[in-house]
This record gives sequence, structure tokens and C-alpha cells, in this order.
Amino acid sequence: MALMGHVLTAVTACNGVESACSRLACWLRSETTRVHLCIQSSVTVCVDMANQAVLHGVPESLSAKFVGSFAYLTVRDRLPTILTKVVDTIHRNKNKFFEEHGEEGVQAEKRAISLLSKLRNELQTDKPVLALTDDGVDTDMWNEYLQRQQALMDENEPPSWFKSPWLYVECYMYRRIQESIRLNPPICDFDAFKEAKTQSFFESQQAIIAVCTYLQGLNKNMNDFSEERLLGEFLKLLQVSLWGNKCDLSISAGQENSQKSSPVESLEDLRSFILVDDSNLVWSVLTGGKIPGGSWKRQGRVDIVLDNAGFELVTDLVFADFLVSSGLAKQVHFHGKAAPWFVSDTTREDFNWTVRQTMAANHRWMSKSGAQWQRYLKDGTWSYHDHPFWTLPHEFCDMAGDAPDLYAALQKADLIFFKGDLNYRKLTSDRTWDHTETFERALRGFQPAPLCSLRTLKANIQVGLRPNQGETLTTQEPNWMTSGTPPLFTRGEQLEGCLLKISKDPSQLDMEHFYCIIVQ
Repeated sequence: MALMGHVLTAVTACNGVESACSRLACWLRSETTRVHLCIQSSVTVCVDMANQAVLHGVPESLSAKFVGSFAYLTVRDRLPTILTKVVDTIHRNKNKFFEEHGEEGVQAEKRAISLLSKLRNELQTDKPVLALTDDGVDTDMWNEYLQRQQALMDENEPPSWFKSPWLYVECYMYRRIQESIRLNPPICDFDAFKEAKTQSFFESQQAIIAVCTYLQGLNKNMNDFSEERLLGEFLKLLQVSLWGNKCDLSISAGQENSQKSSPVESLEDLRSFILVDDSNLVWSVLTGGKIPGGSWKRQGRVDIVLDNAGFELVTDLVFADFLVSSGLAKQVHFHGKAAPWFVSDTTREDFNWTVRQTMAANHRWMSKSGAQWQRYLKDGTWSYHDHPFWTLPHEFCDMAGDAPDLYAALQKADLIFFKGDLNYRKLTSDRTWDHTETFERALRGFQPAPLCSLRTLKANIQVGLRPNQGETLTTQEPNWMTSGTPPLFTRGEQLEGCLLKISKDPSQLDMEHFYCIIVQ
């Protein structure tokens, strides 16, 4: 099956729908240097990794053991900061716990904070990773994975925060946060990240109104669209969905990271910042490879593996609405997290809350969008699914063996969109691949269905570049994957994967944003 890539671009800062274009130029001058994107096309052979006893030539996992690496800095600095914010959030809800549960709630708050403080100390002092002790449905799977990690350690050294794979310990931290809360009823269902996700949603109201207004404008005349117009609108909303991925609270360590701009009107203005654009290829996947002027095969089902709640989730809902309204899909299956995860990741509660809030909004087109989404959920056109595997530390190449039911479910999709950086890291096993390594090899056999990765790069992993391209980028900017200074890309052949970059205000983050879209 062919691997194809397509591009997505960016949004800008403005306070309302009509002012987007007028504010764009100023925003570009003040915050944006250049956007870069590379796309790929190749062939993938599907291999069931669960049947492979030995893997040859697979590089090491990204890890904090590499002092000075982005993984090291994340474990040393960002993860303790997130834990501190969780402790603060729980403490600030002390009165709420008392009002709802009396003194029992206050004591539970104290015990949870004690466990989280202990966790923070373990992390900062590189203590061994401990087995979980709660009664979660995934507890045994986590403890089994700990044994796998133990078997990989040198000289029987125990897995620890600064010596084990970054992907593992970062996921483990969020699972331990859940354990600290779950072990302390009656506050065991408390979402320590809910406040931040809610704040991000409300602070993104103008952008949400903008995309909902745009969607309803399309829906009025959708049946009269020419194929060219339909393609153009599809590409726009795909770009908006990608841009939504920049609103990630785990990277800003819980700091405000909402979307305050109209994301639609600025897309054409940003097109000049895209250096490689093969966006039409994903359209070919959705339309069944129709010939020009011919009819297309309507896809039965599109799956979206969600990332962040808030504005990004709304852009995903808008995109999914368009897919159904345009006839590009009959059904959309959303996949989210079964528990609060990576600060802003979408849970079932977040998903349903967002639909309700949109439906109840005091804005005509936002409310109409929410009402339509509720009807889609009621009649089965849309459905939400969670599975414990999405909050395990496993690389996705393990899915067929460790979660065969989920893998079988994904195989029923005609196209899968994987949103966000964590999904990309799991797709590529979060390893120290050479930048010229093929995306197909980095997937290590994971291919339940044609897939598309829409990603804001927040980790130093990127495959599929041309020979010497990574070295050129490093010469121009040593920290080209984690700094705010953009290098230049040039169009080339034999590209695999894609990369789009736009610098941010360094006062907010000393990290640039890369956008990656890969269709397999």
C-alpha cells in the first residue's frame, strides 16, 4: 500500500472572524519567520511485529540518560513542573472536596498530595520505577511492561527515571498521577487537568466561533459545490485541524496555550510559507483514487485518534462534520483517552462536555454546530471509543500483539488520522532514528489501515529526510527541532514524512512548532 503525504499550515492571532485578515500581516511580522514542510511517497510492507522474536537494527529509545538531550531536559525540568501544578490544583480544590465529601474529602486530598510529592522526589532523584498498586483495568499491563523494561536493562539494573526510555517514564508519570488520586476515595474520580482544559476552551472562544461560522457557511451550499471547490474546502479544514494541535498544555507545562485567532482566513496568506505541498494525495485516499471527472467511492469510515481537548478538539469535530456533510465519509469513529493524560489529552468526559458547551453557546453558528454534532452521536454517524492501550507506554508496533481487539477495530477503518506528537512518537517507537530512515521502517509493521499523522513536533524525532538534509539543518540551527530559529528546507524527491515549522514568541516557549502530516 502506498505511503502518501500532504501538508497542513497555520493560524494567526485576531479577536474575531472578520478581523483575521487585517491582523494577519502584523502577526506574521512579529511572530513568524518561516514555515517548512516536507512530504513523502513510498511503499510499505505490512508485518505483524508480534510474530517477530528478534528485531535487528532498531536504534535506541530516546532517553534522559543522554544528558543534555530534549528527553533529559523534559524529565529534569518539565515533568517536575507538571507534578507541582497537579499538587497545586488538588490543594486549591480543598474547599470543594470538603463541601462535597466533608472531612473525608480533605483527608483524601492530603493523602493524594503526599503520594504526588513522593512521586516528584522519586523522579528528581532517579529512583527505580515502581509497580502500580491500584486496581485499574490496566494495572497488570503496566506491571508486565515494567518487567519487560527490567529485562532490557544492563547488568540487572532497575528501570529508573533517567535511565529508561523517555516515552515509558513520561507515560508512567501520568499513570502514577492517576494512581495517587484513585487510591484516595472519595476524590478518586477527580481530573486534575480539567481546569486547564476548560480554561483553554473558553479562552479560545473567538477561534471556535470562527471555525463553526465557517463550517455552517459551507453546509448551506455544500450540495452545489464543484469538485474543485470541495477539494479546496477539504484542504482548508485539514489545515485548521493540524494547526489546532499547537494548543498542547503538556508542552507548556500547563501554562495558558489557547488559540485566540481566527484560523480560517489566514490559511491562504500562509501558503507561501509552505515549501513542499502534496496535500492532494490525501484527497485521493478519501475519494478512492478517482480519475479526473469521474465519480468517487465514498469511504465508509474514517477514524480520528484524538490528541488535545479545547480548541484542537473543536477543529477535529469541524473537520469530521465536513467529512460527513460532504459525503467523504459515512461514519467517523473518534478515539480518546480512558483517563486524564498528558495534561490536555481528550477523555470521554472532555469530548461530551465540548459538544454540550458548543451546543449551549450563545452564538448562532456555534450552537448550531454543537446541535448537529449531538445528532451525529445520537444516530451513530459519530461514535467515541476509548481503550486502555492509548494510555499505555507501548509503541504502536506492539498493538497487534498486546491489544489485538483494538488493532482489529482499526483495521475496519478506511483511513485513520493520528493527531499530535505523542501519537507520532508511538508510531515511530520514539527512537533515535537517523533522519534519513524511512517512515515505513520506523513504523515497524504497524499498519492496520491507511493512516495519516497530523503532528506538531515537540520531540527530537523525525524520519524521512533526504541525505544530508538533517546535517544541513543542524548546521543552520543546532537545535532545529526544539529551538525557535527556523532553518530552510528545499523541495526534493524521495521525501518520507513531512515537517512544517513556525517560530513562536520566545517569551512563551523556547520551542518551535513543526507540523507533520503523513498519509500511509
